[in-house]
Amino acid sequence: MLNNLTPEKIEFLEEKAKEIRISIIEMLVSAGSGHSAGPLGMADIFATLYFFILRHDPKVPTWPSRDRLILSNGHIAPVLYATMAHCGYFPVKELLTLRKYKSRLQGHPHREFLPMLETSSGPLGSGLSQAVGMAIADRMDFGRTSDRFFYCMLGDGELDEGQNWEAMMLASKEKLGNLIAIVDRNNIQIDGYTDEVMPLSPLSHKFESFGFHVEEIDGHNFSDIVEAIGRAQAVFDGPSVIIANTIPGKGVSFMEKDYKWHGNPPGTEIAGEPPKEKQAEIALRELRSLGGQITSEHE
Repeated sequence: MLNNLTPEKIEFLEEKAKEIRISIIEMLVSAGSGHSAGPLGMADIFATLYFFILRHDPKVPTWPSRDRLILSNGHIAPVLYATMAHCGYFPVKELLTLRKYKSRLQGHPHREFLPMLETSSGPLGSGLSQAVGMAIADRMDFGRTSDRFFYCMLGDGELDEGQNWEAMMLASKEKLGNLIAIVDRNNIQIDGYTDEVMPLSPLSHKFESFGFHVEEIDGHNFSDIVEAIGRAQAVFDGPSVIIANTIPGKGVSFMEKDYKWHGNPPGTEIAGEPPKEKQAEIALRELRSLGGQITSEHE
């Protein structure tokens, strides 16, 4: 299947990623809180996963043979919610309930509220351990005959947490060829740029030294994403990681590469940024101009 990424399919994924980004901005504006930069930066990868890579069925979310996606960096939940809604897991209009009282769409995913989620999140650094446990359990239940994959989404900032490296050692020891980690290498975290807070380089060499097969890609290039996942799926004797270099705030000029938008929504008063009452308008206008016009389902 991964060999069938035609130009028409790439165009389709581009449009889906744009729809997802527009929904992210609308959700954050409605909520009045939440994270902007990471969700916008990961829209291309989530569109590729849910509309091309993952084996899943929105009509049967608990299908036993589905692939699993574990969101460790739970603060980028808006991109997960928006992608799942556009896939048909729940109505797109429900996205506007993000972070509201009694909403199923909490600031971090909560599996009890939204059963089609694989895990709940909150404390950063625990998702890879959860994914490793799931992959080991799958191996115990089905041996090496299982053909499902466990995708764990990681933020680069959360790699400061030591638990990740313990999980990597176990994944390597158990030779979990069914585990594929994807790192959002956007170089920012809430307090600043990752190289200033806690340098991670050489990140690929660190993963290699822990026994991972490593791919490093442009996280906005659909061919790169698909080809890297295809190569990772072909590794049977150990875990893989895809280090996806992304632009935080992708598609919104005043947010791109600016750590101040890590944890802030449009409508936030930030020195040097557009007036807060104009930010959502500017963001939506810029996003709608990416590759043509899309009209929001909320309009």
